[in-house]
Amino acid sequence: MPQIPAQQPASLITGTLEASLYAADLEATEAFYGTILGLPVIGKVAGRHVFFRVGASVLLVFNPEATRRPPAPDSRLPVPPHGATGPGHYCFAVPREGMDRVRAALVAAGVVIEQQVDWPNGARSFYVRDPAGNSVEFAEPELWS
Repeated sequence: MPQIPAQQPASLITGTLEASLYAADLEATEAFYGTILGLPVIGKVAGRHVFFRVGASVLLVFNPEATRRPPAPDSRLPVPPHGATGPGHYCFAVPREGMDRVRAALVAAGVVIEQQVDWPNGARSFYVRDPAGNSVEFAEPELWS
């Protein structure tokens, strides 16, 4: 059983700075998140990753094969190996008044709406798949209120 610290760090954590998804085809991924959703690309290394600005946070999309390898000993950024297999999940917060517009824009771009959910607390969300098969949700922030 882990030891519980005298002062837990939760009071110092202010939110999510970044989250990751994994996709082998980074060009298709950039077309989905950058072109269809209009998220600004803030970093890119061909074959390794593409990063997007999402409000105050960042969505990191890595090629899983490239990030499973440890960095070179002389690497400027010695990030430890990481990766995932199978579809991941990412959820965008969308204000209630914007949900229908986001949904319509996705449908107009040929994106299939996989599921819509009316949650017990009154919030709504809907799910699509990105080109890598990741589950991408668009939800009203009240979902977690």
